[in-house]
Amino acid sequence: MKMPEGFLWGGATAANQCEGAYNEGGRGLSSVDVMPFGPDRFPVATGKMKMLDCDDAHSYPAHEAIDMYHRYKEDIKLFGEMGFKCYRLSIAWTRILPNGDDDTPNEEGLKFYDDLFDECHKYGIEPLVTICHFDTPIALIKKYGGWKDRRMIDAYLKYCTAIFNRYKNKVKYWLTFNEINMLLHLSFMGAGIVFEPGEDPEQIKYRAAHYEIVASAKAVKLAHEIMPDCMVGCMLAAGQFYPRTCNPSDVYAAMEADRDNYFFIDAQARGAYPVWAWKRMERAGVKLDCTDEDLAVMKEGTVDFISFSYYSSRCTTTDPELLAKEGADGNAVFASVKNPYLKASEWGWQIDPQGLRVTLNTLYDRYQKPLFIVENGLGANDVVEADGSIHDTYRIDYMRAHIQEMLKAVNEDGLPLMGYTMWGPIDLVSASTGEMKKRYGFIYVDKQNDGTGTLARSRKDSFFWYKQVIATNGEDLG
Repeated sequence: MKMPEGFLWGGATAANQCEGAYNEGGRGLSSVDVMPFGPDRFPVATGKMKMLDCDDAHSYPAHEAIDMYHRYKEDIKLFGEMGFKCYRLSIAWTRILPNGDDDTPNEEGLKFYDDLFDECHKYGIEPLVTICHFDTPIALIKKYGGWKDRRMIDAYLKYCTAIFNRYKNKVKYWLTFNEINMLLHLSFMGAGIVFEPGEDPEQIKYRAAHYEIVASAKAVKLAHEIMPDCMVGCMLAAGQFYPRTCNPSDVYAAMEADRDNYFFIDAQARGAYPVWAWKRMERAGVKLDCTDEDLAVMKEGTVDFISFSYYSSRCTTTDPELLAKEGADGNAVFASVKNPYLKASEWGWQIDPQGLRVTLNTLYDRYQKPLFIVENGLGANDVVEADGSIHDTYRIDYMRAHIQEMLKAVNEDGLPLMGYTMWGPIDLVSASTGEMKKRYGFIYVDKQNDGTGTLARSRKDSFFWYKQVIATNGEDLG
């Protein structure tokens, strides 16, 4: 089995996890820049701890990251050596509009991405650009409270207008928001939201979600006006919830947990909120600031394809003992219990290759739009041998098993899949923990959790394996 001709093999990164140079080139301060390494990171990411500036008591991994800002030519050359057909990256909003809503874009920031896209095309690599990847300008958080405020829609559209006009001849594929459903779980990271005393978190989260969904729809319309041949997708943090048992209450709980995520994509793909979403908000006392114009825009601005990240499936139950015993991790993004049939990674993420095929089929059954896997990979603690080699067979095993299921979904189930950009082709800063030692890459970066290291790049065993996978269009998985 192999993939059809034109399949977009590649890798995915985010500006805030790899670029660094946070205060160079006219770039303004962004939400990720103030998310510290250490125990305060999760409280900040969830919006429970307010940190809108940097201080001397914390370290901030995004400030240097892996310094791709200065090394992108070297990195893209390595992607080209692997044979990438596609590179998913994000544009840093504050490189283009330092305050988030400036009337004049920052030319130095615009030129940086011009040069980066040119470098991609030099190696025959199509850029897939995430417009907003966990990236809210600090100036807009101070001014509006982030996506709590409807005026964020106009700021986002101003940013979109600048990049669509500038890169209309260089970028065909766009994503409006990265893992849009994460704003329910990591509200500051996803939407620049800090919860103030006395505020109703559910009201704020769903209102912010609505503003992002309207902004996404307006961006789709704008993109098609400026770039008639482009494709614009949405992006979901995916992974099916399984019921822990066949007890009907567990099955219903799993369905409800999945709906938390589909809420966004239903709106972006179908152009309207599903009936259960209105009822759910009504029960929670949530009142959306939703106008007739919003509803019309949502209908007109549906996405062209569905993209998603997949790292693991999830499992849920209504059994209070199991929930108390296994769902107690205060830093878990998704409340989940252990699936007894699966093994887990070093970071506790359960490994479920077949779940990728389940997720692909579920999404296509639901939306009937082309699919794109834009994140999938294994975070692990790599060991550098004395001769500099890195034998990451565990990463190869993980990816081989997932790609096999992807091949079945296309060849046996007949699903239209545009591409596969694995997460972190080069080691980068972990979004959730801020670590460097949780490595995903085919390319090793000499940088440690404490910030030390030369930043030198080197090829792991998986680099050569993935090169062969791409060269044979998925037929040779080693």
